[in-house]
Amino acid sequence: MTDLILRRVAIPEDATFGVLLRVDTAVPFAVTLEREADGWSNRKSTPDRAGACIPAGTYTCKRVQSPKFGNTFEVTGVPGRSHILFHKGNLADDSRGCILVGEAFNPVGGVDGITASKEGFTEFLAINDGAMEFTLTVLNP
Repeated sequence: MTDLILRRVAIPEDATFGVLLRVDTAVPFAVTLEREADGWSNRKSTPDRAGACIPAGTYTCKRVQSPKFGNTFEVTGVPGRSHILFHKGNLADDSRGCILVGEAFNPVGGVDGITASKEGFTEFLAINDGAMEFTLTVLNP
């Protein structure tokens, strides 16, 4: 098990950007993208509105088999929220409150986003190969 830190580095109006670091080495290995901050509330997803990013804190992430995203990890223990997954994606609109993983911050179709998501997500899974859970600490700037 490799515990991780998600250090948020930029929070523009419509997205939340961060980097993932291993606790044991403190070296970043991937970038992240989440929905907007929404005042750090636990805004829930509805059919017409995607959920905001999760509040800063420490969470247990458990391996799950998602019908849509396959083998991944779910962030548990977020008050009032569930089904918060790590998965591939490039834009905040690719998430309904989940954490997208990639390799670089880059515009996608003229919108700020992340790229090389397949590679970043593959590395994320490789770091947690064999683990059924890990601890994630989320830090705001």
